[in-house]
Amino acid sequence: DFVINNLSFKLNKGEKIAIVGHNGSGKTTLIKLILKFYKLTEGSIYINGINYDEVNPFSLRKNMAVVFQDYQIYAVSIAENILMRKVTSKEDEELVYNSLEKVGLLEKVKSLKNGIYTEMTREFDASGEAFSGGERQRIVVARVFASNADLYILDEPTASLDPLAEEKINKLILSTATNKTIIIIAHRLSTVVDTDKIYLMKHGTFTEVGTHDELLSLNGDYALMFNTQKQLYESHNE
Repeated sequence: DFVINNLSFKLNKGEKIAIVGHNGSGKTTLIKLILKFYKLTEGSIYINGINYDEVNPFSLRKNMAVVFQDYQIYAVSIAENILMRKVTSKEDEELVYNSLEKVGLLEKVKSLKNGIYTEMTREFDASGEAFSGGERQRIVVARVFASNADLYILDEPTASLDPLAEEKINKLILSTATNKTIIIIAHRLSTVVDTDKIYLMKHGTFTEVGTHDELLSLNGDYALMFNTQKQLYESHNE
């Protein structure tokens, strides 16, 4: 059996889309195909009219900023964790500060003795900072803001934040990266209502496509998932 079947869609430059669906529906597999981590056994992917088979995977990935659920934090400075390389100029420092500001960590990092040069762990440096899970996720999202990529791919990187914090970061990404193309994979549907288009994935294909309002009015699987989550969240907060 194929993980992905009969799936066809077009992503335009600057478009912000969300891919939603239950675990095992094929969402992460699709992302790994877009990243050229997996090869197609059938069908084709094209970028600007060029077949993926002819595209160098490294030049392709250079134009993509990707954050997966199972992200890594490295035993280097905050700045290096965000840039994923050494700081070489004042511009680099500014980029780090701007990215930290966008994810709401600027004040915290500025209050640390070594600022953006504070080690992210205590693995090699006893004076390193132990960040919470939510703060580590924000650092990872800051990597996206610091990159010069044209396509942002976010595979549930903020899943362990509380729903309001996750919604805030997703809204921030959508509103700040106006000229970027964005794919967000999400379990919490409330965090992606502002995307241009939502694709509901089921058994490896898209079964419902549209804006949040269009999918609610369809009254299908998306509406059921959204309303169920909404009720669970509301009862949890009563």
